[in-house]
Amino acid sequence: MSDADTHDQTSATAPGPREISPTITPDAVDAVVAAWQGERPDLDLTAIAVAGRLGRVNLLLGPAQEWVFTEFGLQRGEFDVLAALRRSGAPYTLSPSRLSDLLMLSRAGMTNRLDRLESAGMIERSLDRADRRSFQIRLTEQGHATVDAAMTRHTANVTALLAGLTPRELTTLDALARKLLHHLTAPAR
Repeated sequence: MSDADTHDQTSATAPGPREISPTITPDAVDAVVAAWQGERPDLDLTAIAVAGRLGRVNLLLGPAQEWVFTEFGLQRGEFDVLAALRRSGAPYTLSPSRLSDLLMLSRAGMTNRLDRLESAGMIERSLDRADRRSFQIRLTEQGHATVDAAMTRHTANVTALLAGLTPRELTTLDALARKLLHHLTAPAR
């Protein structure tokens, strides 16, 4: 069998060009996929298109959320620390190691965030009564008020950013994202 015969058989079983519904406006990802389909018609590029769009959404959503934190004098990571303390419930106190685990952050990275938040009056460090070798991090009244206001604004901002989707589409997207995250974080078999 010649290379030409092999190519003909592969092309006969390979997926055809992806068609875009007339109700969907083509985007930059479609242009990339179309170019690759022209060069490699043997590949099913559906997953590439999805990953490309997820990447672009991430690049656009990140900065579109950051301005809210900046408005409150916070960086994203500092907001995350305050939010973790606030979500922990009264007395809004956690150990630095617990915060590091919750935020999947190195101990050194956590120390830098805690230093900045303590200087800003958002948190207090105190010796752990149960283990005098370690500290507890507590949300101050100022930190509590700041994170509550920032969370209110953050929620409204993200709601507005996703307003292009119907409630049903949001529910579907959430379910699909949850399924994908589960797949990506599941232990290798």
